[in-house]
Amino acid sequence: MKRILIIGIGAGNPDYITAQAIAALNQVDVFFLMDKGEAKQAMIALRRDICTRFIRPDRRYRFAEARSPDWSRDAGEYGTVIDGLNRDKQAVFEQLIGAELQDGQCAGILVWGDPALYDSTIRIIDSIASSGRHAIDYEVIPGISSLQALTARHRTTLNRIGRPVEITTGRRLAAGGWPADADSVFVMLDADQAFARLAGADLDIFWGAYIGTPDEILVAGRLADVADEITRKRAAARAAHGWIMDSYLLRRRDRD
Repeated sequence: MKRILIIGIGAGNPDYITAQAIAALNQVDVFFLMDKGEAKQAMIALRRDICTRFIRPDRRYRFAEARSPDWSRDAGEYGTVIDGLNRDKQAVFEQLIGAELQDGQCAGILVWGDPALYDSTIRIIDSIASSGRHAIDYEVIPGISSLQALTARHRTTLNRIGRPVEITTGRRLAAGGWPADADSVFVMLDADQAFARLAGADLDIFWGAYIGTPDEILVAGRLADVADEITRKRAAARAAHGWIMDSYLLRRRDRD
């Protein structure tokens, strides 16, 4: 039997690593790393740094890297594109399991943030286990998500007492507008800055990019007042780094 640990490593700051995650890191024989290109080498470097920092000096481990499948948001209907991407990722993970992991050994997959929040690793590994092509068992170790890190850095809460909150994507926010009955909306994966379409609404925004890293950027305020500032800072950061990972919380201002 081969064992796989899906480990949430938090949203960018090594200090977000939990005691449970540290214990898991110290059980791993080989870490599977997905290379997403030169622009995102900082994310690979952070994973390596976490291992160096938290794995005992007497513990032997290694890395097995594979190229993450290419994909495009504009290649077709979004759900179909993501399904295809996950099938391609599954093929890569199956190759790594077959070639890099021996019976009785443990592999680690280090997931940014929390594995349960907008990440497909759990579904992919579960599909591999269910297929019967590999004899594997797996465990999920939760991590500090971008949702938790963002609200902590802005010293606010995800929701107000007795008020509903929705977690969604920029794509869905752009298509459907403000969700019915929501008081607060946490938005991830917003390449097109859907918040700008709501600038006329009476909302506060708590925005952040590269949360927990030395490149962290935070902006908060009335959406109508800071939307342009966020757009400028987001564009400048993306140009400087070649990629951006940001999220934001929108909240109605009609407080009572």
